[in-house]
Amino acid sequence: MTQATLAGAAPAPAQMPAQAPVHKPALSVDMARIRYGSALIVAAFALLGLVFGVAVSQFSTASDVTAVVGSVTTVVGTIIGAFFGVQAGASGKEAAEAGRAQAEAGRA
Repeated sequence: MTQATLAGAAPAPAQMPAQAPVHKPALSVDMARIRYGSALIVAAFALLGLVFGVAVSQFSTASDVTAVVGSVTTVVGTIIGAFFGVQAGASGKEAAEAGRAQAEAGRA
């Protein structure tokens, strides 16, 4: 087939610089984080309730119950804090990488 060309054809449009695709975390990854976080919190409260119940039934003084529950609460709180700290760090890293990609795309 033959292509028809016009003598006064319009010039080709100016090309825009290619923008790097901004990678956003998949919704399933965020939902998995929320699901694991929720399960972790529920499990922690269940464990603390169980420890409190056992401590109250085994010890007669408040100081003994406080010592047992306090030691378990410290460990559980540290683990949960570390989990959410890692999640916040990962979220911040993703946001920083997306901003960097946008800045590089705008500069190019």
